[in-house]
Amino acid sequence: MTREQFTEMVQREQEPLRRFLLALCCGDREEADDIAQEALVKAYLSLSDYEERGKGTAWLYRIAYRTFLDFCRSRSLLQPLEVMNGQEDTTYAADRDFCYQSLYLALEKLPPKERSALLLFYIGGYSVREIAGIMDATEDAVKKRLSRGREKLKTLLEDEK
Repeated sequence: MTREQFTEMVQREQEPLRRFLLALCCGDREEADDIAQEALVKAYLSLSDYEERGKGTAWLYRIAYRTFLDFCRSRSLLQPLEVMNGQEDTTYAADRDFCYQSLYLALEKLPPKERSALLLFYIGGYSVREIAGIMDATEDAVKKRLSRGREKLKTLLEDEK
């Protein structure tokens, strides 16, 4: 992929990618923007590794998904320190006040892999095969994640009522 092709892809996919990450981050726009920026830098730096076998957008989403997982891992290591220091996490407070708050709250309770599969399928419009490629999983694993995620999400949203 050339720089020009990469630039065109970023211009075309930047907003859908940010929406995907915003949903993964359960409405935390700052967090989603930070992850998007980091993912785009990683993608640019690994242009030479890109093999034009499939969709460039799937490659970009894979990098963003992995960047999100890295962020989740690092955050889980830092959270105990914040609790020990008596700091409360208020990053989500402002964003939860809009119309999707119950959905974001329910999505936040799902494991990251199930949340990602659901969002890629329903928001990103990716097929099970494409999601398997993005998530480095088998198609059966993606189907299970979708099924489990739907069931958990249904239960969580029904409990809200």
